Amino acid sequence: MGRLRSWEKLPEYLKTKEVREYYLALEKKQAGLFLKRGFDVGMSLLLLILLLPVFAVLAVWIKADSKGPVFFRQIRITQYGRRFHIIKFRTMVQDAAQKGSQVTVGGDARITKAGIILRRYRLDELPQLINILLGDMSFVGTRPEVEKYVRGYTKEMMATLLLPAGITSEASIAYKDEDQLLAGVSDVDKTYLEEVLPQKMKYNLSYLKRFSCLLDLKICINTITGVFRTNGGQKG
Repeated sequence: MGRLRSWEKLPEYLKTKEVREYYLALEKKQAGLFLKRGFDVGMSLLLLILLLPVFAVLAVWIKADSKGPVFFRQIRITQYGRRFHIIKFRTMVQDAAQKGSQVTVGGDARITKAGIILRRYRLDELPQLINILLGDMSFVGTRPEVEKYVRGYTKEMMATLLLPAGITSEASIAYKDEDQLLAGVSDVDKTYLEEVLPQKMKYNLSYLKRFSCLLDLKICINTITGVFRTNGGQKG
């Protein structure tokens, strides 16, 4: 783990000319990918230990705020097309997936009171430290999508499955207000697949060619500062 599979061992749908150029770019950075995984393991383990009291407080708050489990689990797609259960703090009402799109929009009535705050400061993402420790995700990488959206990927977009999915990315920063962009749209899934996802993928594909541990660190810092900058004043 932490290194690319050989080209021959990739799933057949990834062995295309569209993916090849991204594979070759990453293949030259095997040492960096090994360090990336080492950082993921060490930092996720440390943060899980340090944040245990925070987890406990948030768990009590979520249970007191609305009916349902503390955690939200959903099947997503990560490296090489592998399915895994992403773990988040629950921010929506029970059975939210049956009551609307799998993409959340601004002013979504399914979001709980606690969920509004958790999403605003991205606290709902904290349990994904477990996914990172298990190797399902990385701190930086393409956000993991549900299967039906992955089925809508172009051959070039499939290149993002060469690396583990991530908690944050350049696309996440650029589209931090994605839910507001989709607010009021009549067909959320169609708009997301045809308009939003292709734009986000431009960032994700560019990242694959420019990958470095230094770039990962920069993206993590920009994510943290972006959260506090956005919520430090005008946005309530």
